[in-house]
Amino acid sequence: MHLDHSDPHSHSHDGPAAVSADAVRPDGRRRALRIGLGGPVGSGKTATVAALCRALRDELSLAVVTNDIYTREDAAFLLREAVLPPERITAVETGACPHTAIRDDISANLEAVEDLEDEVGPLDLVLVESGGDNLTATFSRGLVDAQLFVIDVAGGDDIPRKGGPGVTTADLLVVNKTDLAPYVGSDLQRMARDAKEQRAELPVVFQSLRSEEGVSEVAAWVRQRLADWTAA
Repeated sequence: MHLDHSDPHSHSHDGPAAVSADAVRPDGRRRALRIGLGGPVGSGKTATVAALCRALRDELSLAVVTNDIYTREDAAFLLREAVLPPERITAVETGACPHTAIRDDISANLEAVEDLEDEVGPLDLVLVESGGDNLTATFSRGLVDAQLFVIDVAGGDDIPRKGGPGVTTADLLVVNKTDLAPYVGSDLQRMARDAKEQRAELPVVFQSLRSEEGVSEVAAWVRQRLADWTAA
C-alpha cells in the first residue's frame, strides 16, 4: 500500500521541514520522503534499515539506497535477507569517504533515488544508508528530508559526550545494541544524560534489535515524519 502523493506542497508541521528544491516531481506528484541513516562502522545501520523495511513494508511503498566505498555489501545483505523485492534495493559505490556522497557531491545518490522512483514508484519513503563514517558525518538537506544517526554501546559510552555533528544535529539519535551494555561496561543512564545535554530537545531512542520491541520506536518516528510530510 502507498500513501496519496497528490499534494504538491512541502511544508512540514512538527517534523523536519523539507528543504530540497525538488519536492515535486515533473509529473506533479510529490516525491517520496527521504530519510538518511548515518553512523560509524559496525553501529548497526544496515540491521536497522532491514528491521525498518520489515516493520513498514506492508503499509508503505518504500525503497532503499545503500552506500559503500568499493563494494555493494550492504545492499547484498538486504537482498539476502529479502527485506524488500530486489528492484527496490540499489547501491552506490562512493569510491571515497562516505560523507562525500551524502553531503559534498550527492549526485550519485540523487540519481539512485530518482531512478527508483521512476522504476518502481510511486514511493512513500526512500531510506538512504550512508557508508560507515565518523561522528562528523551528516547528510545534505538537498538529499534527505530527515536524518537519523546510529551509534552503539560497544563503541563506548562516551560517544554522546564527544558530540560531533552526527550526534548533536541528527533529527533522531539511535543508541543501538543496548543488550550488549552489561558485557562491554557501558552505562546507559550516562549515555542518556550526555545525549540530552548534547541534543537538548532532539529525540533519542535506545534500541536492541534482539528485543521484543526491536525497531518499533524508530519505526514510529519514521511514520510520524511521513504523516507530517503527507499532511503538509
